Amino acid sequence: MENEAVLFKALADPTRLRLAALLASCGETCVCYLAGALAEPDYKISRHLAVMRSAGLVEARREGTWMHYRLCEEKSAFHQRLAAFLRQALAGNEVLAGDLERVRKTCCGVSS
Repeated sequence: MENEAVLFKALADPTRLRLAALLASCGETCVCYLAGALAEPDYKISRHLAVMRSAGLVEARREGTWMHYRLCEEKSAFHQRLAAFLRQALAGNEVLAGDLERVRKTCCGVSS
């Protein structure tokens, strides 16, 4: 139960919840796309992603100077249900819909 509490604590911040929902919907995404979608500076998004990474919620991959993030592999039924919740239950959310639209329009010059 401790692991699940750590995940929920990481998601308790609105920005981190938005990031998790974007990653659940889009899959692996460059930090610059995420920053553009949330209209926040890269460094701020990176800080939030570091918290999520420490909680075991996201994984990172470096491509040149860019970091690409994705939700961690679904290790348990809990992780699978959480990822499904982020994709489905938040799909109708107006804020997330705007985030998804902006992430589709944002470009950092790196093909992902």
